[in-house]
Amino acid sequence: MRTISAALKGLSIAAAVGAIFVAAPGTASAATPDVVKATSAGAGSQTFALTIDDGPSPTWTNQVLDLLKDREVKATFCVIGDHARQYPDLIKRIVDEGHSLCNHSMHHVNPSTQSPDQQRAAIQEASDAIHAAAPGAPINYYRAPEGGFTQDATQYAASQGMQPVGWSVDTEDWRLPGVDGIFQNYKKEFQGGGVILMHDGSEENDRSQSVEAMGNILSDLANNGYTDDLPAVLG
Repeated sequence: MRTISAALKGLSIAAAVGAIFVAAPGTASAATPDVVKATSAGAGSQTFALTIDDGPSPTWTNQVLDLLKDREVKATFCVIGDHARQYPDLIKRIVDEGHSLCNHSMHHVNPSTQSPDQQRAAIQEASDAIHAAAPGAPINYYRAPEGGFTQDATQYAASQGMQPVGWSVDTEDWRLPGVDGIFQNYKKEFQGGGVILMHDGSEENDRSQSVEAMGNILSDLANNGYTDDLPAVLG
């Protein structure tokens, strides 16, 4: 077992305080406050990590899960706590089908607009909602809404065993640029070992373009010899 002094080497005092917290049950065993943007195999590898934000949604998450099952691809679902509370069966399905969970806060509020206490509460409440739906399921990642990562949020997430994860490929599917527009955004930015950002939530948003484009993206990745991976965990 690593000693406390070794584990805290190189961290700021604030990060050190967070690092000695005991990770909650069902979280990753180790993480750092650094925001990762590559797969566990690393940048330049023949891998990709597909991350899917803002769900779960009964309409879109089920379609995405059906697609991923058909293509035999595992993804990371960055779920909003409030949606996990509304649709616990979808959280269970995500876990049962072998995908990874990522905390995307309780109500999708940018942490940079919140106090440190509010940021921590938003993360903790989301974890609690996810675990209420899937007790004991690991939540290995944290993604700040709108990419608004702050020192307080990343340090708290890491202290709870969640690696902050960003992205290297923004498909901008939430803008509804059309199926080909989403695909071209992916083609323009993807390099091996990249983390791809797409969306499956929420119910009030039409994600049909995202689902269709996701199928095209997965076909392109497979045709070019890329295999699915998870975002890196640095701890």
